[in-house]
Amino acid sequence: MKIAISGKGGVGKTFIASTLARLFEKSNYKVIAVDADPDMNLACALGIEEEITPISKREDLIEERTGAKVGEYGSIFKINPKVDDIIDKYSYKIGNIYLLAMGTIEQGGEGCVCPASVLLRRLLRHLILKRDEVVIMDMEAGIEHLGRKTTENVDMMLVVVEPSKKATLTAKRIKKLAEDLGIPRIYAVVNKVRENINSEKFKEIFEEEVGIPILKFLPYSEDVVYMDLKGKPVDLNSPIGREMEILFKKIVEVVHGEKI
Repeated sequence: MKIAISGKGGVGKTFIASTLARLFEKSNYKVIAVDADPDMNLACALGIEEEITPISKREDLIEERTGAKVGEYGSIFKINPKVDDIIDKYSYKIGNIYLLAMGTIEQGGEGCVCPASVLLRRLLRHLILKRDEVVIMDMEAGIEHLGRKTTENVDMMLVVVEPSKKATLTAKRIKKLAEDLGIPRIYAVVNKVRENINSEKFKEIFEEEVGIPILKFLPYSEDVVYMDLKGKPVDLNSPIGREMEILFKKIVEVVHGEKI
Protein backbone atom coordinates (compact mmCIF):
# COMPACT_ATOMS: atom_id res chain seq x y z
CA MET A 1 0.00 0.00 0.00
CA LYS A 2 1.44 3.35 -1.08
CA ILE A 3 -0.08 6.52 0.40
CA ALA A 4 0.94 10.11 -0.40
CA ILE A 5 -0.12 12.75 2.11
CA SER A 6 -0.53 16.20 0.63
CA GLY A 7 -2.05 19.60 1.44
CA LYS A 8 -1.12 23.20 2.16
CA GLY A 9 1.45 24.08 4.78
CA GLY A 10 0.50 23.89 8.45
CA VAL A 11 -2.52 21.59 8.15
CA GLY A 12 -0.93 18.66 9.99
CA LYS A 13 0.39 16.42 7.22
CA THR A 14 3.41 15.30 9.24
CA PHE A 15 1.35 14.44 12.31
CA ILE A 16 -1.00 12.33 10.18
CA ALA A 17 1.85 10.68 8.24
CA SER A 18 3.81 9.76 11.37
CA THR A 19 0.78 8.47 13.25
CA LEU A 20 -0.41 6.37 10.31
CA ALA A 21 3.09 4.89 10.03
CA ARG A 22 2.95 3.91 13.72
CA LEU A 23 -0.55 2.45 13.37
CA PHE A 24 0.46 0.34 10.37
CA GLU A 25 3.50 -0.86 12.33
CA LYS A 26 1.25 -1.66 15.30
CA SER A 27 -0.78 -3.88 12.93
CA ASN A 28 2.39 -5.81 11.99
CA TYR A 29 3.14 -4.08 8.72
CA LYS A 30 6.67 -3.13 7.73
CA VAL A 31 6.54 0.58 6.95
CA ILE A 32 8.77 2.85 4.90
CA ALA A 33 8.11 6.42 6.06
CA VAL A 34 9.33 8.89 3.44
CA ASP A 35 9.98 12.49 4.38
CA ALA A 36 9.65 14.20 1.01
CA ASP A 37 9.12 17.66 2.51
CA PRO A 38 12.13 20.02 2.28
CA ASP A 39 11.22 21.21 5.80
CA MET A 40 11.97 17.79 7.27
CA ASN A 41 9.99 17.12 10.45
CA LEU A 42 8.92 13.50 10.12
CA ALA A 43 11.82 12.22 12.25
CA CYS A 44 10.81 14.49 15.12
CA ALA A 45 7.17 13.41 14.82
CA LEU A 46 8.29 9.79 15.11
CA GLY A 47 10.28 10.58 18.26
CA ILE A 48 13.73 10.43 16.62
CA GLU A 49 16.09 12.91 18.25
CA GLU A 50 19.20 12.32 16.14
CA GLU A 51 20.02 14.56 13.22
CA ILE A 52 19.03 12.74 10.02
CA THR A 53 21.15 13.33 6.91
CA PRO A 54 18.86 13.39 3.86
CA ILE A 55 19.70 11.48 0.71
CA SER A 56 20.09 14.75 -1.20
CA LYS A 57 23.01 15.66 1.11
CA ARG A 58 24.86 12.35 0.78
CA GLU A 59 27.24 13.50 -1.92
CA ASP A 60 29.37 10.32 -1.82
CA LEU A 61 26.27 8.19 -2.42
CA ILE A 62 25.06 10.39 -5.26
CA GLU A 63 28.47 10.27 -6.95
CA GLU A 64 28.78 6.50 -6.42
CA ARG A 65 25.36 5.77 -7.93
CA THR A 66 25.23 8.33 -10.75
CA GLY A 67 28.91 8.70 -11.63
CA ALA A 68 28.83 12.48 -11.22
CA LYS A 69 29.52 14.90 -8.39
CA VAL A 70 26.84 17.13 -6.90
CA GLY A 71 26.96 20.57 -8.52
CA GLU A 72 28.84 19.34 -11.61
CA TYR A 73 26.41 20.50 -14.26
CA GLY A 74 26.98 19.52 -17.85
CA SER A 75 28.62 16.24 -16.86
CA ILE A 76 27.44 12.85 -18.06
CA PHE A 77 25.74 10.69 -15.40
CA LYS A 78 23.60 7.59 -15.11
CA ILE A 79 19.87 8.23 -15.41
CA ASN A 80 18.99 4.78 -14.04
CA PRO A 81 21.12 4.47 -10.87
CA LYS A 82 20.98 1.51 -8.50
CA VAL A 83 18.63 2.28 -5.58
CA ASP A 84 17.26 -1.07 -4.36
CA ASP A 85 19.64 -1.27 -1.39
CA ILE A 86 19.27 2.31 -0.17
CA ILE A 87 16.44 1.55 2.27
CA ASP A 88 18.49 -1.03 4.15
CA LYS A 89 21.69 1.00 4.12
CA TYR A 90 20.56 4.59 4.58
CA SER A 91 17.19 4.62 6.35
CA TYR A 92 16.78 5.19 10.08
CA LYS A 93 15.07 2.19 11.69
CA ILE A 94 12.72 2.65 14.62
CA GLY A 95 10.83 -0.53 15.44
CA ASN A 96 9.53 -1.80 12.11
CA ILE A 97 9.43 1.69 10.60
CA TYR A 98 12.18 2.65 8.18
CA LEU A 99 12.50 6.42 7.91
CA LEU A 100 13.96 7.76 4.70
CA ALA A 101 14.59 11.51 4.49
CA MET A 102 14.77 12.61 0.87
CA GLY A 103 15.76 16.25 1.28
CA THR A 104 15.62 18.80 -1.49
CA ILE A 105 17.69 20.04 -4.40
CA GLU A 106 18.96 23.52 -3.60
CA GLN A 107 20.68 24.24 -6.90
CA GLY A 108 19.21 24.72 -10.32
CA GLY A 109 15.71 25.70 -11.30
CA GLU A 110 12.39 23.91 -11.40
CA GLY A 111 12.59 20.64 -13.26
CA CYS A 112 16.33 20.43 -12.56
CA VAL A 113 17.92 17.35 -14.13
CA CYS A 114 21.07 16.75 -12.11
CA PRO A 115 22.64 13.72 -10.40
CA ALA A 116 20.89 14.36 -7.07
CA SER A 117 17.43 14.87 -8.58
CA VAL A 118 17.80 11.80 -10.78
CA LEU A 119 18.71 9.65 -7.77
CA LEU A 120 15.80 10.99 -5.66
CA ARG A 121 13.23 10.47 -8.39
CA ARG A 122 14.52 7.01 -9.20
CA LEU A 123 14.38 6.11 -5.50
CA LEU A 124 10.80 7.35 -5.11
CA ARG A 125 9.73 5.43 -8.19
CA HIS A 126 11.38 2.29 -6.82
CA LEU A 127 9.59 2.71 -3.47
CA ILE A 128 6.20 3.05 -5.14
CA LEU A 129 6.49 0.43 -7.86
CA LYS A 130 8.92 -2.19 -6.59
CA ARG A 131 8.53 -2.47 -2.81
CA ASP A 132 5.99 -4.64 -0.99
CA GLU A 133 6.03 -2.65 2.26
CA VAL A 134 3.57 0.03 3.25
CA VAL A 135 4.98 3.35 2.04
CA ILE A 136 3.77 6.56 3.71
CA MET A 137 4.99 9.69 1.93
CA ASP A 138 4.90 13.02 3.78
CA MET A 139 4.90 15.37 0.80
CA GLU A 140 5.98 18.98 0.62
CA ALA A 141 3.31 21.64 1.07
CA GLY A 142 1.23 22.70 -1.90
CA ILE A 143 1.11 21.16 -5.36
CA GLU A 144 4.64 21.41 -6.80
CA HIS A 145 5.40 17.72 -6.18
CA LEU A 146 2.43 16.76 -8.36
CA GLY A 147 3.86 18.75 -11.25
CA ARG A 148 7.06 16.71 -10.93
CA LYS A 149 5.10 13.43 -10.95
CA THR A 150 6.76 12.15 -7.77
CA THR A 151 3.42 10.80 -6.52
CA GLU A 152 2.44 9.04 -9.72
CA ASN A 153 1.22 5.43 -9.19
CA VAL A 154 0.43 5.70 -5.47
CA ASP A 155 -2.62 3.78 -4.23
CA MET A 156 -4.12 6.77 -2.44
CA MET A 157 -3.67 10.51 -2.24
CA LEU A 158 -4.73 11.76 1.19
CA VAL A 159 -5.36 15.51 1.04
CA VAL A 160 -5.19 17.10 4.48
CA VAL A 161 -7.21 20.29 4.93
CA GLU A 162 -8.28 22.62 7.69
CA PRO A 163 -11.82 23.95 7.70
CA SER A 164 -10.78 27.08 5.78
CA LYS A 165 -11.20 28.54 2.32
CA LYS A 166 -7.43 28.57 1.60
CA ALA A 167 -7.06 24.88 2.39
CA THR A 168 -10.11 24.15 0.25
CA LEU A 169 -8.63 25.99 -2.74
CA THR A 170 -5.35 24.08 -2.40
CA ALA A 171 -7.28 20.81 -2.21
CA LYS A 172 -9.12 21.70 -5.40
CA ARG A 173 -5.83 22.24 -7.26
CA ILE A 174 -4.35 19.05 -5.82
CA LYS A 175 -7.38 17.06 -6.98
CA LYS A 176 -7.03 18.32 -10.57
CA LEU A 177 -3.36 17.41 -10.80
CA ALA A 178 -3.83 14.07 -9.00
CA GLU A 179 -6.54 13.12 -11.49
CA ASP A 180 -4.22 14.09 -14.36
CA LEU A 181 -1.68 11.61 -12.94
CA GLY A 182 -4.32 8.88 -12.77
CA ILE A 183 -4.20 8.41 -8.99
CA PRO A 184 -7.16 6.08 -8.34
CA ARG A 185 -8.21 7.16 -4.85
CA ILE A 186 -8.24 10.77 -3.69
CA TYR A 187 -9.68 11.42 -0.24
CA ALA A 188 -9.65 14.31 2.20
CA VAL A 189 -9.00 14.43 5.93
CA VAL A 190 -10.24 17.52 7.72
CA ASN A 191 -7.86 18.24 10.58
CA LYS A 192 -7.89 20.62 13.57
CA VAL A 193 -11.70 20.77 13.72
CA ARG A 194 -12.88 22.81 16.70
CA GLU A 195 -16.22 22.35 18.44
CA ASN A 196 -17.73 25.48 16.90
CA ILE A 197 -17.31 24.13 13.35
CA ASN A 198 -20.39 22.61 11.74
CA SER A 199 -18.81 19.50 10.23
CA GLU A 200 -21.86 18.52 8.20
CA LYS A 201 -22.12 21.98 6.67
CA PHE A 202 -18.41 22.05 5.85
CA LYS A 203 -18.65 18.58 4.29
CA GLU A 204 -21.53 19.70 2.11
CA ILE A 205 -19.67 22.79 0.89
CA PHE A 206 -16.29 21.03 0.51
CA GLU A 207 -17.54 18.01 -1.41
CA GLU A 208 -19.64 20.23 -3.68
CA GLU A 209 -16.82 22.68 -4.41
CA VAL A 210 -13.85 20.32 -4.44
CA GLY A 211 -15.38 16.95 -5.27
CA ILE A 212 -13.17 14.95 -2.90
CA PRO A 213 -14.95 12.67 -0.41
CA ILE A 214 -14.02 13.33 3.21
CA LEU A 215 -12.72 10.20 4.87
CA LYS A 216 -12.45 11.58 8.42
CA PHE A 217 -12.80 14.70 10.56
CA LEU A 218 -10.07 14.97 13.19
CA PRO A 219 -10.64 17.24 16.18
CA TYR A 220 -8.25 19.98 17.23
CA SER A 221 -6.04 18.41 19.89
CA GLU A 222 -3.95 20.07 22.59
CA ASP A 223 -2.17 16.70 22.94
CA VAL A 224 -0.79 17.11 19.42
CA VAL A 225 0.39 20.64 20.15
CA TYR A 226 1.99 19.65 23.46
CA MET A 227 3.75 16.55 22.12
CA ASP A 228 4.97 18.50 19.10
CA LEU A 229 6.58 21.02 21.49
CA LYS A 230 8.28 18.12 23.28
CA GLY A 231 9.33 16.48 20.03
CA LYS A 232 7.51 13.27 20.93
CA PRO A 233 4.84 11.22 19.13
CA VAL A 234 1.31 11.27 20.50
CA ASP A 235 0.04 8.40 22.62
CA LEU A 236 -1.90 6.05 20.36
CA ASN A 237 -4.30 5.41 23.26
CA SER A 238 -5.08 9.11 23.68
CA PRO A 239 -8.36 10.53 22.29
CA ILE A 240 -6.63 11.82 19.14
CA GLY A 241 -4.76 8.52 18.84
CA ARG A 242 -8.06 6.64 18.82
CA GLU A 243 -9.45 9.04 16.21
CA MET A 244 -6.39 8.32 14.06
CA GLU A 245 -6.97 4.59 14.46
CA ILE A 246 -10.44 5.05 12.95
CA LEU A 247 -8.83 6.84 10.00
CA PHE A 248 -6.26 4.06 9.65
CA LYS A 249 -8.99 1.40 9.49
CA LYS A 250 -10.92 3.41 6.89
CA ILE A 251 -7.81 3.70 4.71
CA VAL A 252 -7.21 -0.07 4.81
CA GLU A 253 -10.87 -0.68 4.00
CA VAL A 254 -10.82 1.74 1.05
CA VAL A 255 -7.57 0.43 -0.46
CA HIS A 256 -7.93 -3.29 0.29
CA GLY A 257 -11.70 -3.53 0.56
CA GLU A 258 -11.44 -5.26 3.93
CA LYS A 259 -12.28 -4.25 7.48
CA ILE A 260 -9.82 -4.76 10.32
